[in-house]
Amino acid sequence: MKQAALGFRVHSGWTALVALALEEGEPRVLARQRLHLVETFTYQFRQPYHTAEKMPFEKAGPFVATMAAEAKRLAEAAIRVVHSDLHKQGYELGRAGLLLASGRTLPALEKILASHALIHTADGELFREALLSASKQFELAVFTIKERDLVAAASQTLRLKPDVLTRRLTALGKPFGAPWSQDEKSATLASWLALSRRKHS
Repeated sequence: MKQAALGFRVHSGWTALVALALEEGEPRVLARQRLHLVETFTYQFRQPYHTAEKMPFEKAGPFVATMAAEAKRLAEAAIRVVHSDLHKQGYELGRAGLLLASGRTLPALEKILASHALIHTADGELFREALLSASKQFELAVFTIKERDLVAAASQTLRLKPDVLTRRLTALGKPFGAPWSQDEKSATLASWLALSRRKHS
């Protein structure tokens, strides 16, 4: 079977998801979606640490844990569907590329809730962790990279100048139409890089 990878660019409560394969060395986007990682897509649930900040501390931890479990469950369900659909088309989904923010290690919940900057970081990390965990449930080898390093790393690995990469990424989305924003382009590049690194590893 032909190899495929997923790419994720995460926001609070959702992620851009792109499935990509390399066919004769050329990238081909197989699927794209904007996946909600909360059942109720409102600020209260999309920003769990912001919501927890306003709660009594004894309720904050269980709320965050509930949202983390919900995000993981939704991520697993989505990956299961994509995995099945790709398999029917003759693709083996074996890798994923996940974009990171700062990569900063977070402290205990009490310290997170005492810092607005850490609350912002923690909201994003909760959903990244859900996707990482869900990907591993399907035995996907997950390649992670800080988003600020993505273009430089891809340019070096793929041997394409950044402006050429930009044009290629834009062209890959044309068959799909909108939305094909920076979210989808970055997710595509993450999956492309994950597959290319597999090829050269």
